[in-house]
Amino acid sequence: MKKTNHPFRKKWGQNFLADGNLLDRIVRTIDPKKSDSILEIGPGEGALTERIFPYVKEMTAIEIDPILIEHLQNQKSLKRLKVVQGDVLLQEIEDLLIGNPVRVIGNIPYNITSPIIFWLIEQLDFWEDAFIMMQREVAERLSAKVGTKSYGRFTVVVGAYLNMEYCFTIPTDVFIPKPKVDSAIIRFTKKETPIIPDEKYVRFNKLVADAFSQRRKMLRNTLKGWDIPVAIQEKIDFTRRPETLTIEEFASMV
Repeated sequence: MKKTNHPFRKKWGQNFLADGNLLDRIVRTIDPKKSDSILEIGPGEGALTERIFPYVKEMTAIEIDPILIEHLQNQKSLKRLKVVQGDVLLQEIEDLLIGNPVRVIGNIPYNITSPIIFWLIEQLDFWEDAFIMMQREVAERLSAKVGTKSYGRFTVVVGAYLNMEYCFTIPTDVFIPKPKVDSAIIRFTKKETPIIPDEKYVRFNKLVADAFSQRRKMLRNTLKGWDIPVAIQEKIDFTRRPETLTIEEFASMV
């Protein structure tokens, strides 16, 4: 286990991977190619960065911590690495000095997992796939199958735009400092055609939120204020509970 002298910033949710075998497994999962343009969110001390950078065409890292940026810039092995200081949520991929579409990787703070996923959705044209490390519970919700306990609003809304693959679980003891819960890596790819067009997104999001607002209630109760087309009401049994509906069935209602 690699030791670090970095003063961890709780406000930025810093937990660094420090297990070489686990890092190597992540690299094998990402499978970087010589033609790849990699965008890394939150490189930290560069443990994953230095394993991927030599094997790709170009790489840009977005880091908010100025101490870590200085550390990255002082690494001889990362001399050509482009580093952007700032909040990733304020960046536009197309404005970064890197070829598009990029492949995105990131060990992100748990508290901004949802905003980063929606940041990716807003920029679908500029990335190819994304490997994001997050809290295991959130990863299980994202990749949940219809009809299961973990299947919910987050699964449906994100799943209207992205395909999600649960890669593997990461235990707490490979991080410094050690987090309280396990993590997991999810691979995101874009649907060829989003299930929901942009102009219907707001209505779709609200309908799904209402449907899951009381999971144990039937749709006829949770969606009673919605003007659902008669033709759709004839196709969908509104005595069903929300977790039994596919993403496509939710989409048909808006």
